[in-house]
Amino acid sequence: MNNITDSVAVTMQILDKEYRIACPAEERDNLLASAQRLNEAIQAIRDTGKVVGADRIIVMAALNITHELLQHHSRKDDTTQSLGQRIKVLQHKVDGALYRDRQLEL
Repeated sequence: MNNITDSVAVTMQILDKEYRIACPAEERDNLLASAQRLNEAIQAIRDTGKVVGADRIIVMAALNITHELLQHHSRKDDTTQSLGQRIKVLQHKVDGALYRDRQLEL
């Protein structure tokens, strides 16, 4: 029986180098997708020719991906806040309607 903490060795290519990383078996696909996303970002920056040096290219790729992640979280937080406000307005309307209905019964 597989334990959820069983780990597997995952081999990936990033910036033309091979890396072997252990991770929980259930996270293998996510790790490979993350490595692919990072490698694509690195290649895009390298292909522009504007950034020189592997370290700088990797840092720029990491910053770009982190920026995208923060923008996503910000949009998600804005959506959550907006939905929360809409729910409060609807709840207030329902409470008002129930109160008026109770007043009619009296």
